[in-house]
Amino acid sequence: MIRVLHVVGARPNFMKTAPIMAEMAKRPELFEQTLVHTGQHYDANMSEAFFVDLELPKPDVTLGVGSGSHAEQTARVMTAIEPVFLEHNPDLLMVVGDVN
Repeated sequence: MIRVLHVVGARPNFMKTAPIMAEMAKRPELFEQTLVHTGQHYDANMSEAFFVDLELPKPDVTLGVGSGSHAEQTARVMTAIEPVFLEHNPDLLMVVGDVN
């Protein structure tokens, strides 16, 4: 079983991650998926709507990073995600997109 940790935070990530997760979901004997939402986009129109429209599963973990400068968001993501890595011990980390 390959433990995959998908990290998303903003709408470009949602659109790119949805088909990857859907394909992996077709092979549950091969992939164990965990979805982490950084919380960079937290407004319903910028986040929740995409989960519904793209049929993404509800995030397993939400980091609640919120808004801020590039440095602030990056630092909060790094600090908040470390315990997630330690808990889930993924074999594969999927991070798509070009956002903080």
